[in-house]
Amino acid sequence: MKKKLYTLAFLLASISVKTKAQDFLQHTPAADNWVDSVFQTLSQKNKIAQLMVLRESSTKDGQPIFFDKDLLKQIKKYGIGSICVFQGSPIVQAPILNKLQATSKIPLLVCIDGEMGLGMRMTEVAKFPDQLTMGAMNNPDLVYRIGAAMAEQCKRMGIQNDYAPVVDINNNPNNPVIGYRSFGQDKYKVAQYGVRIMRGMQDNGVMATAKHFPGHGDVAVDSHLDLPIINKSIAALDTLEFYPFRAMFDSGVASVMIAHLSIPAIDSTPNLATSLSPKNVNGLLRNEFKFKGISFTDALEMKGVAKFFPAGKASVQSLIAGNDMLCLPGDIDNSIKQIQAAIKSGELKQEDLDFRVKKVLLAKYNLGLSQKPVVDTTNLVADLNKDVPDLRAEVAQNAMTLIKLENPNVLHLDSGKVAYVSVGDVNTELGKELNGKFKADIFEFSFKDDASAANALYQKIQDGKYDKVVIGLHDFSKRPANNFGISDAAIDLIKKVDQNNLAFTYVFGNPYAVKLVLDNKNIAVAYEDDSIFQHAAFLTLAQEEGFKGQLPVTIADAFPYGYGLTKMPMTYPTEVGLSKKKLKIIDSIVDGAIKEHAFPGCEVLVARNGQIAFMKNYGYMTYDSLQPVATRDIYDLASCTKITATTISVMRLFEEGKLDLNKTLGDYLPWVKNTDKAPLKIRDILLHQAGLVAFIPFYKAVIDSVTGVPLPQYFHTVKDAQFSVEVAPNLYLRRDYLDTVQNLIVKSKLGPMYNYVYSDNDFIFLGKIVEKLSGLPLNEYVKTNFYEPLGMTSTTFLPLENNVPISQIAPTEHEKNYRQQQLRGTVHDPGAALMGGVAGHAGLYSDAYDLSKLYNMLLNGGEWEGKRYFKKSTIAYFTAYNTPFSRRGLGFDKPQMNSKNGETTYPSKYASPLTFGHTGYTGTCIWADPKEDLLFVFLSNRVYPDGGENVKINKLNVRENILDAVYQAIQH
Repeated sequence: MKKKLYTLAFLLASISVKTKAQDFLQHTPAADNWVDSVFQTLSQKNKIAQLMVLRESSTKDGQPIFFDKDLLKQIKKYGIGSICVFQGSPIVQAPILNKLQATSKIPLLVCIDGEMGLGMRMTEVAKFPDQLTMGAMNNPDLVYRIGAAMAEQCKRMGIQNDYAPVVDINNNPNNPVIGYRSFGQDKYKVAQYGVRIMRGMQDNGVMATAKHFPGHGDVAVDSHLDLPIINKSIAALDTLEFYPFRAMFDSGVASVMIAHLSIPAIDSTPNLATSLSPKNVNGLLRNEFKFKGISFTDALEMKGVAKFFPAGKASVQSLIAGNDMLCLPGDIDNSIKQIQAAIKSGELKQEDLDFRVKKVLLAKYNLGLSQKPVVDTTNLVADLNKDVPDLRAEVAQNAMTLIKLENPNVLHLDSGKVAYVSVGDVNTELGKELNGKFKADIFEFSFKDDASAANALYQKIQDGKYDKVVIGLHDFSKRPANNFGISDAAIDLIKKVDQNNLAFTYVFGNPYAVKLVLDNKNIAVAYEDDSIFQHAAFLTLAQEEGFKGQLPVTIADAFPYGYGLTKMPMTYPTEVGLSKKKLKIIDSIVDGAIKEHAFPGCEVLVARNGQIAFMKNYGYMTYDSLQPVATRDIYDLASCTKITATTISVMRLFEEGKLDLNKTLGDYLPWVKNTDKAPLKIRDILLHQAGLVAFIPFYKAVIDSVTGVPLPQYFHTVKDAQFSVEVAPNLYLRRDYLDTVQNLIVKSKLGPMYNYVYSDNDFIFLGKIVEKLSGLPLNEYVKTNFYEPLGMTSTTFLPLENNVPISQIAPTEHEKNYRQQQLRGTVHDPGAALMGGVAGHAGLYSDAYDLSKLYNMLLNGGEWEGKRYFKKSTIAYFTAYNTPFSRRGLGFDKPQMNSKNGETTYPSKYASPLTFGHTGYTGTCIWADPKEDLLFVFLSNRVYPDGGENVKINKLNVRENILDAVYQAIQH
């Protein structure tokens, strides 16, 4: 196995996690004494029965509902060890559980199959959100709190083990059994959220279960009905399906559930499910992954195993494979007889059985089952529901995902006549709220209505002459079969209304259903369909809340994983005077560059007239082609930090009168007084003509000059009060070295004044001035004043500290000296790293979409979405040519004019003299041209993995050629 991949999964899963999962298999003298005393009382049949999990549910009119009718008899006869709670009201269920516990000689381990909490199985209990809904959020702490609340529910109901979370990766949209039960298609997020929900449960005393090992996501067959086959190599499985399970195991999940799958790469035995395979359970799970916890089979009555191993044979083979617990084995009497026969024949060893029984008893003791629990029915239903509404509402507010907005005016419902078309449901909460606030007229269409009813409704809308129409797609199946149960007439109605009206479509359910209305102009996904999620949708439509979610899956290749807009308008190229055909040249330029290994992948964005006309991802995060680049991936911007953070901060302070460009460093920074840096003017520093050296290799003084190893007097691998500056994961710099960095700049040799030398040190000084004048760290200042107001949710310094999944961060260099590791989420620039990742010259990360908001604001004269950030005059002043000694503006880079023919050659021969922007060392650039109201953003990680050695992006003129193509696409 490729174990090196695991370290990344563990790093991700551990982000922001402070607690250790509770050990339910902990040996103590008291635990061992109890286990031994109980074990001595067990016959061979009792031991086998301790490893069985039987179904339990409530009764109606004295008869069991979906219930093993002989459950009570089997508990008395054999001493069954565990039950799994299914349907019924808690008030009815509680006395049954109490009776079963009272009847059982040894306390029962009570389980529930509820990744959405008890509400997934029990009536009168509200559900927690689906895992796919949680996957649309960027809020791991909320996931942890849901896990904790699920644990409190379980304990209140006398349940010790929840078969949750699902950590299967949703990598097959046609999967009939996983789908909405998964956190999504991204293995890193599945791992991170799986660990978080598990910790929430286990930190609060309930055993969690990672399921369905080794990964049930990439199938299109329901294992309840047949045995699905996954034809993948071990290497492919290790890269993807195994990834979340490794993270869960390392983080202390107490149990795992084994899937019924046929995976020939693991075991090629025909018709042998992974749940029954010794190569999978004893080999892969126990020996390779070193999992020591309890393994449950998936339900043995499912056709995926029962059709090949009927009448007790599945139970025998499950134990031979290495499982501990047999879920829903069906024929109990025959199963026990066959297991006894297997022991007698030597096919199954008695000592193996005894080991598993003692393990299960140890877990029972640590779960508090040395005493029989009793469920108190007083306020039971209220107690079970107390946390659900608030957590559900919080998830809803974080998950609402805007994926298409061609006409932002559709969200201004306070002007004009509004209609609401409820498709698939009637009397919705959203309809009531739209009617209450915007006097919207309500129209309803059922999936049972036919085409003539659709035409009649459509005609009413047209006759009403509505200015805006909101369409809600409701009440459809979570499963993909038969178009989620959505009728053709309903789909046709939605498309027709959208085509002929200014309409906004909200999809309340499985996001894959968006594929049915892909051509609609304005679309958002709500993921679930109840009053809480409809209210959250109303708040976005009323513009009282923003859209914060991102797609947890890719939809029909049109909207990639991680995609999610706030309000940045999107349009077709032709709508803003760009030739779609000519923009296709970008594809060939980028594809050629990737083929030449100029970079593994990139993102290109083109906006004009304040609207995004082209936004596309190419290639992969790395050259191994394992993770495709996605829209919400973020990149180390390198020197684009200078304009995206420091320069705009300087502009704000200048506009507020707090910063005078004709004053000096000595006027603002006391620590440079009485040095030759004190007289340097702020204006000259912005223009890179103050005489500062271009670059100081600060890091060379703190590493071994031969090996490049960080010197122990400067670095520790564990953070403490003295060594607290993180320069990379598990590498912490001595805090006082920050003063040394400043002193090295102060003592550096000055060159001649007005001689243009592009210098990082200029912007290190400027960053310090921003912090001095504002009283805030640079990262906090720009976040508060620009990024948050503009809705730039991805733009940040220190992305790992700000809960950005590592999977969404493009890796940069595998640094051989100094940090000696693969950099991903840790700033590439070595000087910025020594400053803790926040510096005036480098350290910022972002995706292209969020950058477009800031730079379109600048192109729009300093105003965006009704809020003014700068005066037009300030922007014009800073972005103009400001010196005869170079092409520079104040902070901004400018086009280089070719003196021979007067044409611009950099960044494009077509760029106007008004153009401003910057390029970054890591393979990035941002260019804005006010003349054409044109914005170009290019983000790549060309420094992966060899740093600055790869200069193909420059030799091939990739960025310049793409920008040339953009200009040539302008239709005048």
